[in-house]
Amino acid sequence: MSVQVDTAKPVQIGNGWEPNILAFCCNWCSYAGADLAGVSRFQYPSTVKILRVMCSSRVEPAFILKALKDGADGVLIAGCHIGDCHYIDGNKNAEVRINNTRKALAKLGFDKRLRLEWVSASEGLRFSQVIKEFTEEIKKLGQNPVKKDIKPQMKAPRVAPLEGASTYAPAGAYVPNQNSGHDADKGELNSSADKSATKVQGSEVK
Repeated sequence: MSVQVDTAKPVQIGNGWEPNILAFCCNWCSYAGADLAGVSRFQYPSTVKILRVMCSSRVEPAFILKALKDGADGVLIAGCHIGDCHYIDGNKNAEVRINNTRKALAKLGFDKRLRLEWVSASEGLRFSQVIKEFTEEIKKLGQNPVKKDIKPQMKAPRVAPLEGASTYAPAGAYVPNQNSGHDADKGELNSSADKSATKVQGSEVK
């Protein structure tokens, strides 16, 4: 699962700086709560980018660290209320994991940029209030001092068309060259894909 978000450039509203916040919302409650907030026209800042996950316990510390490393000013994890989890104890496990992550971030001074909230599917107003409050907290903290330009992780190899085939092919498609080292080109593609998969899993986060 990728948590890579283009947060290198802060959103500008007027002359004031607005933070970039990444929100992990569980599918069954908080994401539905965010949807209800929109349907009910509850106003909240456009500072949040929502990423839907099946359960709050799906959010690993590596996802949070990578989001902050790539420049997110704040990370919000929102899940079902304790006792209402679709997966029974998923949110309890998430609470332990997020609290441990916050303790680790405290050593770097990033603990206040991480927030955990319980929002049910019927709490659209509460979701909007949480976003407003967290946005104001992040504004007081200022921009994330860690900024990183997001670059493409994989480039399509240079290939030649098959003999007698059309010279046009979809972008990124692998078309082997019968006349020269197509195996090497294929190996380059597989190697790039493996590296991308490793980055997606968050193993590069230190």
